[in-house]
Amino acid sequence: MGIANAALSRRHLLAGGMALGGAAMLPACKPVMSGLFTGADAHPGNYPTVRAVEFMGRYLDERTGGRLGIKMFAGGQLGSETDTLEITSFGGIDFNRVNFAPLNSIEPMTLPFCLPFVFDSVAHMRRVVDSEVGDEVMAALEPHNLIGLCIYDSGARSFYNMRRPITAPEDLRGLKIRVPASDLYIAMVNALGANAVPIPFGEIYQALAQGVIDGAENNWPTFVGERHYEVATHLSLTQHLLTPEALVMSKASWDRLPPPDQALVREAAKASVVEMRRLWDIRVAEAEAAVAASDVAVNSVDPAPFAALMRPVWDQFITTPAQQDIVRRIREMREE
Repeated sequence: MGIANAALSRRHLLAGGMALGGAAMLPACKPVMSGLFTGADAHPGNYPTVRAVEFMGRYLDERTGGRLGIKMFAGGQLGSETDTLEITSFGGIDFNRVNFAPLNSIEPMTLPFCLPFVFDSVAHMRRVVDSEVGDEVMAALEPHNLIGLCIYDSGARSFYNMRRPITAPEDLRGLKIRVPASDLYIAMVNALGANAVPIPFGEIYQALAQGVIDGAENNWPTFVGERHYEVATHLSLTQHLLTPEALVMSKASWDRLPPPDQALVREAAKASVVEMRRLWDIRVAEAEAAVAASDVAVNSVDPAPFAALMRPVWDQFITTPAQQDIVRRIREMREE
Protein backbone atom coordinates (compact mmCIF):
# COMPACT_ATOMS: atom_id res chain seq x y z
CA MET A 1 0.00 0.00 0.00
CA GLY A 2 1.42 3.40 -1.00
CA ILE A 3 1.76 6.30 1.40
CA ALA A 4 -1.20 8.14 -0.07
CA ASN A 5 -3.43 5.06 0.13
CA ALA A 6 -2.22 4.31 3.65
CA ALA A 7 -3.01 7.84 4.76
CA LEU A 8 -6.43 7.63 3.10
CA SER A 9 -7.15 4.36 4.90
CA ARG A 10 -6.17 5.90 8.21
CA ARG A 11 -8.49 8.83 7.59
CA HIS A 12 -11.34 6.40 6.94
CA LEU A 13 -10.55 4.49 10.13
CA LEU A 14 -10.35 7.67 12.16
CA ALA A 15 -13.60 8.94 10.71
CA GLY A 16 -15.20 5.68 11.76
CA GLY A 17 -13.86 6.06 15.29
CA MET A 18 -11.31 3.24 15.15
CA ALA A 19 -7.62 3.39 16.16
CA LEU A 20 -5.08 1.65 14.02
CA GLY A 21 -3.36 -1.63 14.77
CA GLY A 22 -5.85 -2.86 17.33
CA ALA A 23 -5.54 0.19 19.56
CA ALA A 24 -8.37 1.34 21.78
CA MET A 25 -11.36 2.92 20.11
CA LEU A 26 -11.02 6.59 19.28
CA PRO A 27 -13.83 8.89 20.36
CA ALA A 28 -16.77 8.68 17.97
CA CYS A 29 -17.22 11.59 15.60
CA LYS A 30 -18.92 14.47 17.35
CA PRO A 31 -18.42 18.21 17.80
CA VAL A 32 -15.00 18.63 19.41
CA MET A 33 -16.29 21.35 21.73
CA SER A 34 -17.79 18.69 24.00
CA GLY A 35 -15.50 15.69 24.22
CA LEU A 36 -12.01 14.29 23.85
CA PHE A 37 -9.57 15.57 21.28
CA THR A 38 -7.30 12.99 19.66
CA GLY A 39 -3.54 13.47 19.85
CA ALA A 40 -0.76 11.73 17.90
CA ASP A 41 2.95 11.38 18.61
CA ALA A 42 5.55 9.07 17.07
CA HIS A 43 7.54 9.04 20.32
CA PRO A 44 6.88 6.36 22.97
CA GLY A 45 4.39 6.94 25.77
CA ASN A 46 6.94 8.03 28.39
CA TYR A 47 8.63 10.60 26.14
CA PRO A 48 8.57 14.24 27.35
CA THR A 49 6.52 15.48 24.38
CA VAL A 50 3.85 12.83 24.93
CA ARG A 51 3.69 13.59 28.63
CA ALA A 52 3.53 17.33 27.89
CA VAL A 53 0.46 16.92 25.65
CA GLU A 54 -1.13 14.69 28.30
CA PHE A 55 -0.43 17.52 30.78
CA MET A 56 -2.19 19.84 28.35
CA GLY A 57 -5.17 17.48 28.26
CA ARG A 58 -5.42 17.50 32.06
CA TYR A 59 -5.17 21.29 31.99
CA LEU A 60 -8.15 21.48 29.63
CA ASP A 61 -10.09 18.88 31.59
CA GLU A 62 -9.64 20.73 34.89
CA ARG A 63 -10.60 24.11 33.47
CA THR A 64 -13.69 22.91 31.62
CA GLY A 65 -15.04 20.51 34.21
CA GLY A 66 -14.28 17.55 31.99
CA ARG A 67 -15.83 19.06 28.86
CA LEU A 68 -12.51 19.06 26.96
CA GLY A 69 -9.58 16.67 27.13
CA ILE A 70 -7.00 14.85 25.00
CA LYS A 71 -6.63 11.14 24.32
CA MET A 72 -3.02 10.50 23.23
CA PHE A 73 -1.98 7.82 20.76
CA ALA A 74 1.80 7.60 21.15
CA GLY A 75 4.45 5.35 19.65
CA GLY A 76 3.32 5.92 16.07
CA GLN A 77 -0.02 4.16 16.59
CA LEU A 78 -1.66 6.44 14.03
CA GLY A 79 1.21 6.33 11.54
CA SER A 80 4.46 8.11 10.75
CA GLU A 81 4.83 11.85 11.22
CA THR A 82 4.36 12.37 7.48
CA ASP A 83 1.15 10.35 7.48
CA THR A 84 -0.28 11.95 10.61
CA LEU A 85 0.43 15.44 9.31
CA GLU A 86 -1.74 14.73 6.28
CA ILE A 87 -4.48 13.23 8.42
CA THR A 88 -4.34 16.25 10.77
CA SER A 89 -4.65 18.68 7.88
CA PHE A 90 -7.83 16.85 6.85
CA GLY A 91 -9.25 16.96 10.38
CA GLY A 92 -8.86 13.26 11.20
CA ILE A 93 -6.52 13.99 14.13
CA ASP A 94 -6.95 17.02 16.39
CA PHE A 95 -3.45 17.46 17.88
CA ASN A 96 -0.18 16.29 16.40
CA ARG A 97 3.35 16.55 17.75
CA VAL A 98 5.92 16.50 14.93
CA ASN A 99 9.53 17.46 14.39
CA PHE A 100 10.06 20.56 12.26
CA ALA A 101 11.84 18.54 9.56
CA PRO A 102 8.63 16.96 8.09
CA LEU A 103 7.11 20.44 8.01
CA ASN A 104 9.81 21.66 5.60
CA SER A 105 8.08 20.17 2.56
CA ILE A 106 4.79 21.75 3.63
CA GLU A 107 5.96 25.25 4.57
CA PRO A 108 9.38 26.70 3.57
CA MET A 109 9.33 29.13 6.50
CA THR A 110 10.01 26.18 8.82
CA LEU A 111 13.39 25.48 7.18
CA PRO A 112 15.45 28.05 9.14
CA PHE A 113 14.82 26.17 12.40
CA CYS A 114 16.34 23.04 10.84
CA LEU A 115 19.63 24.52 9.65
CA PRO A 116 22.84 23.09 11.12
CA PHE A 117 24.52 25.44 13.60
CA VAL A 118 21.80 28.08 13.29
CA PHE A 119 21.33 27.83 17.07
CA ASP A 120 24.34 28.15 19.36
CA SER A 121 22.81 26.45 22.38
CA VAL A 122 19.60 25.12 23.90
CA ALA A 123 19.14 28.49 25.62
CA HIS A 124 19.50 30.29 22.27
CA MET A 125 16.97 27.96 20.61
CA ARG A 126 14.45 28.42 23.42
CA ARG A 127 14.86 32.19 23.33
CA VAL A 128 14.14 32.23 19.59
CA VAL A 129 11.11 29.92 19.59
CA ASP A 130 9.60 31.83 22.52
CA SER A 131 9.90 35.10 20.59
CA GLU A 132 7.96 36.68 17.74
CA VAL A 133 10.12 34.64 15.37
CA GLY A 134 8.59 31.44 16.69
CA ASP A 135 5.10 32.92 16.48
CA GLU A 136 5.63 33.95 12.84
CA VAL A 137 6.94 30.56 11.78
CA MET A 138 4.04 28.76 13.47
CA ALA A 139 1.50 31.18 11.95
CA ALA A 140 2.80 30.26 8.49
CA LEU A 141 1.27 26.80 8.93
CA GLU A 142 -2.35 28.01 8.95
CA PRO A 143 -2.75 28.14 5.13
CA HIS A 144 -1.90 24.43 5.22
CA ASN A 145 -4.85 23.71 7.55
CA LEU A 146 -2.61 23.45 10.60
CA ILE A 147 -2.70 25.73 13.64
CA GLY A 148 0.73 26.06 15.24
CA LEU A 149 0.23 26.01 19.02
CA CYS A 150 3.65 25.72 20.65
CA ILE A 151 7.24 24.61 20.14
CA TYR A 152 8.96 21.87 22.14
CA ASP A 153 12.61 20.80 22.44
CA SER A 154 14.23 18.02 20.47
CA GLY A 155 17.64 18.32 22.08
CA ALA A 156 21.10 18.99 20.72
CA ARG A 157 22.21 16.39 18.16
CA SER A 158 25.85 15.26 18.13
CA PHE A 159 27.89 12.63 16.29
CA TYR A 160 28.72 9.25 17.73
CA ASN A 161 30.74 6.51 16.08
CA MET A 162 32.77 3.34 16.53
CA ARG A 163 36.07 4.55 15.03
CA ARG A 164 37.53 7.67 16.63
CA PRO A 165 36.75 10.92 18.43
CA ILE A 166 35.54 13.74 16.19
CA THR A 167 37.43 16.91 17.08
CA ALA A 168 37.56 18.55 13.64
CA PRO A 169 35.71 18.06 10.35
CA GLU A 170 38.67 16.07 9.00
CA ASP A 171 37.91 13.35 11.55
CA LEU A 172 34.58 12.69 9.81
CA ARG A 173 36.23 12.11 6.44
CA GLY A 174 35.33 8.72 5.01
CA LEU A 175 33.04 7.69 7.87
CA LYS A 176 29.64 6.23 6.99
CA ILE A 177 27.18 8.22 9.09
CA ARG A 178 23.51 7.34 9.33
CA VAL A 179 21.08 10.19 8.67
CA PRO A 180 17.28 10.40 8.33
CA ALA A 181 15.91 10.40 4.80
CA SER A 182 16.21 14.18 4.57
CA ASP A 183 17.91 16.20 1.83
CA LEU A 184 19.08 18.70 4.44
CA TYR A 185 20.68 16.06 6.69
CA ILE A 186 22.35 14.38 3.72
CA ALA A 187 23.76 17.69 2.48
CA MET A 188 25.02 18.57 5.96
CA VAL A 189 26.88 15.29 6.57
CA ASN A 190 28.36 15.20 3.06
CA ALA A 191 29.54 18.81 3.42
CA LEU A 192 31.42 17.79 6.56
CA GLY A 193 33.32 15.14 4.60
CA ALA A 194 31.50 12.04 5.79
CA ASN A 195 29.35 9.71 3.70
CA ALA A 196 25.67 10.16 4.54
CA VAL A 197 23.78 6.85 4.74
CA PRO A 198 19.97 7.24 4.99
CA ILE A 199 18.53 4.25 6.84
CA PRO A 200 15.38 3.89 8.99
CA PHE A 201 15.70 4.92 12.62
CA GLY A 202 14.85 1.47 13.93
CA GLU A 203 17.79 -0.10 12.06
CA ILE A 204 20.55 2.06 13.58
CA TYR A 205 21.53 -0.29 16.42
CA GLN A 206 21.90 -3.32 14.19
CA ALA A 207 23.70 -1.31 11.50
CA LEU A 208 26.23 -0.09 14.07
CA ALA A 209 26.69 -3.53 15.57
CA GLN A 210 27.26 -5.11 12.16
CA GLY A 211 29.52 -2.35 10.84
CA VAL A 212 27.14 -1.35 8.08
CA ILE A 213 27.61 2.22 9.30
CA ASP A 214 30.42 3.75 11.35
CA GLY A 215 28.23 6.12 13.30
CA ALA A 216 25.11 8.23 13.56
CA GLU A 217 23.96 11.47 15.15
CA ASN A 218 21.24 12.24 17.65
CA ASN A 219 20.51 13.71 21.08
CA TRP A 220 21.49 12.39 24.52
CA PRO A 221 18.19 10.66 25.38
CA THR A 222 18.08 8.83 22.05
CA PHE A 223 21.73 7.79 22.30
CA VAL A 224 20.93 6.08 25.59
CA GLY A 225 17.25 5.18 25.17
CA GLU A 226 17.85 3.33 21.89
CA ARG A 227 20.97 1.64 23.37
CA HIS A 228 23.26 3.08 20.72
CA TYR A 229 25.78 3.78 23.47
CA GLU A 230 26.22 0.03 23.82
CA VAL A 231 27.91 -0.17 20.40
CA ALA A 232 29.22 3.33 19.65
CA THR A 233 32.48 3.99 21.49
CA HIS A 234 32.85 7.74 20.88
CA LEU A 235 30.40 10.60 21.42
CA SER A 236 31.58 13.98 20.12
CA LEU A 237 29.53 16.97 21.25
CA THR A 238 29.24 18.85 17.97
CA GLN A 239 25.66 19.93 18.78
CA HIS A 240 25.24 20.62 15.08
CA LEU A 241 21.43 20.60 15.16
CA LEU A 242 18.95 21.85 17.73
CA THR A 243 15.89 21.44 15.54
CA PRO A 244 12.78 21.92 17.71
CA GLU A 245 9.46 20.13 17.54
CA ALA A 246 5.99 21.52 16.92
CA LEU A 247 2.58 20.88 18.39
CA VAL A 248 -0.01 21.59 15.73
CA MET A 249 -3.80 21.38 15.69
CA SER A 250 -6.11 20.63 12.81
CA LYS A 251 -7.62 23.88 11.54
CA ALA A 252 -10.92 22.05 11.03
CA SER A 253 -10.99 21.18 14.75
CA TRP A 254 -9.82 24.65 15.73
CA ASP A 255 -12.53 26.36 13.70
CA ARG A 256 -15.23 24.37 15.49
CA LEU A 257 -14.14 25.82 18.84
CA PRO A 258 -15.68 29.04 20.15
CA PRO A 259 -13.15 31.85 20.77
CA PRO A 260 -12.98 31.30 24.57
CA ASP A 261 -12.04 27.66 24.03
CA GLN A 262 -9.49 28.62 21.39
CA ALA A 263 -7.88 30.96 23.92
CA LEU A 264 -7.90 28.18 26.52
CA VAL A 265 -6.23 25.74 24.11
CA ARG A 266 -3.45 28.24 23.46
CA GLU A 267 -3.10 28.84 27.20
CA ALA A 268 -2.84 25.10 27.84
CA ALA A 269 -0.28 24.66 25.05
CA LYS A 270 1.89 27.43 26.49
CA ALA A 271 1.73 25.82 29.94
CA SER A 272 2.71 22.45 28.44
CA VAL A 273 5.98 23.92 27.12
CA VAL A 274 7.16 24.56 30.68
CA GLU A 275 6.31 20.97 31.64
CA MET A 276 7.95 19.53 28.55
CA ARG A 277 11.20 21.39 29.18
CA ARG A 278 11.23 20.27 32.81
CA LEU A 279 10.83 16.65 31.77
CA TRP A 280 13.32 17.01 28.92
CA ASP A 281 16.06 18.45 31.13
CA ILE A 282 15.59 15.55 33.56
CA ARG A 283 15.82 13.04 30.71
CA VAL A 284 19.02 14.64 29.38
CA ALA A 285 20.65 14.60 32.81
CA GLU A 286 19.76 10.92 33.24
CA ALA A 287 21.23 10.07 29.84
CA GLU A 288 24.43 12.00 30.56
CA ALA A 289 24.83 10.06 33.82
CA ALA A 290 24.31 6.73 32.04
CA VAL A 291 26.95 7.56 29.44
CA ALA A 292 29.38 8.75 32.14
CA ALA A 293 29.06 5.34 33.79
CA SER A 294 29.68 3.51 30.50
CA ASP A 295 32.79 2.91 28.41
CA VAL A 296 31.89 5.61 25.88
CA ALA A 297 34.55 8.30 25.41
CA VAL A 298 32.94 11.75 25.32
CA ASN A 299 34.76 14.78 23.93
CA SER A 300 33.89 18.46 23.57
CA VAL A 301 34.16 20.13 20.16
CA ASP A 302 34.91 23.62 18.90
CA PRO A 303 31.91 24.11 16.59
CA ALA A 304 33.44 26.93 14.52
CA PRO A 305 35.30 24.78 11.92
CA PHE A 306 32.19 22.64 11.43
CA ALA A 307 29.88 25.65 11.12
CA ALA A 308 32.21 27.27 8.59
CA LEU A 309 31.45 24.43 6.16
CA MET A 310 27.71 24.97 6.35
CA ARG A 311 27.41 28.11 4.21
CA PRO A 312 26.76 26.15 0.97
CA VAL A 313 24.13 24.09 2.81
CA TRP A 314 22.39 27.22 4.11
CA ASP A 315 22.48 28.76 0.62
CA GLN A 316 21.02 25.60 -0.90
CA PHE A 317 17.98 25.54 1.37
CA ILE A 318 17.43 29.19 2.32
CA THR A 319 16.45 30.81 -0.95
CA THR A 320 13.83 33.49 -0.24
CA PRO A 321 14.11 36.92 1.41
CA ALA A 322 11.56 35.88 4.06
CA GLN A 323 13.61 32.82 5.02
CA GLN A 324 16.80 34.87 5.04
CA ASP A 325 15.16 37.40 7.35
CA ILE A 326 14.23 34.66 9.82
CA VAL A 327 17.81 33.37 9.79
CA ARG A 328 19.17 36.89 10.36
CA ARG A 329 16.87 37.42 13.34
CA ILE A 330 17.80 34.03 14.80
CA ARG A 331 21.47 34.88 14.64
CA GLU A 332 20.88 38.31 16.16
CA MET A 333 19.43 36.63 19.25
CA ARG A 334 22.68 34.85 20.11
CA GLU A 335 24.33 35.43 23.45
CA GLU A 336 27.22 37.85 23.01
